[in-house]
Formats: sequence, C-alpha cells, structure tokens
Amino acid sequence: MEKLSLILWRERELLESLLFKLESEQLILASGNTRWLGRAAEEVEALVEQIRETEVLRAIAADAAAEQAGLAAHSSLRSLAEACDDPWRTVFTDHYKAFQVLTHEVAGLAERNRNLITAGYRSAREAMLALESDGIDGYRQDGQAVTAGPRSSLVDRSL
Repeated sequence: MEKLSLILWRERELLESLLFKLESEQLILASGNTRWLGRAAEEVEALVEQIRETEVLRAIAADAAAEQAGLAAHSSLRSLAEACDDPWRTVFTDHYKAFQVLTHEVAGLAERNRNLITAGYRSAREAMLALESDGIDGYRQDGQAVTAGPRSSLVDRSL
C-alpha cells in the first residue's frame, strides 16, 4: 500500500508540473511572441512521457495493492480506497479526489492552448492570404517583395 501511495504522490507532482508548463505555454501563446513556444511544447511533451512511465509503475503497484485488499487486478483507485481500512482509505480517497481535480484542470488548459494555437494559425494564414491578394507572392532573399503582376479581383459591393 505504501509503495502505491508514494507512486501516486509522484504522479500528482508530475500533473502539477504539467499544469505549470501548460500555463507557461498559454502565456507564451497569448503574448504572441512565439520564440519560446517550441521549448515550452518540448517540456510539456517530456512531462507527458514521465507521466506515462509513472502510470505503468502505478498500475503494477495498484494491482499488488488490490490483491492485498482482496480485489481483482485492475481495480479502480476508488474501489481500492473503499476496500481498505484507515489510514489507507483516507490516503487513497484523497489521491482519488486530487486526481479528479488535476485531470480536469489539465484537460481545460490543454483545450484552451489548442484553441490559442488554432487561432494563431488562422491569423497567420489570413495574413499570408492578405499578402497574396495584395499582389505579393513572397519575398526574395534580399527582402524585396516579389509580385505576380496585375490580378483581377471580383468584389461584391452590394453588401
């Protein structure tokens, strides 16, 4: 039981670190300065990998604890908490509640970050399309605009 509790603490610490990294990523995205965005994304990915590795250890320890409590393998943390006596009932119940809160917060932040990334992509795409509609097809190495020449445009002025 103690081994499982230690692994659960480690997993909670990793999830809190993930929240921090996701918030950092969100601040970078919101600032519009994407210089550190790649590094922030790498840090998030590294934490996600650590969480995956810890989940494997947790699964092994949880199965051993479930067997010790007389439960079947792959029992939920909530089931394990209900099957144990105190102090383990309280410890596992606290972990269960903390995981619910943390996973909800992580999911919310990840969704907001995806929306910011999508909005940034759309803005960049619209800016590139605006450049193309102004007759600019791109830039040469010396920074000079390359134009395609006159283009015909159809504008609906009835709006």
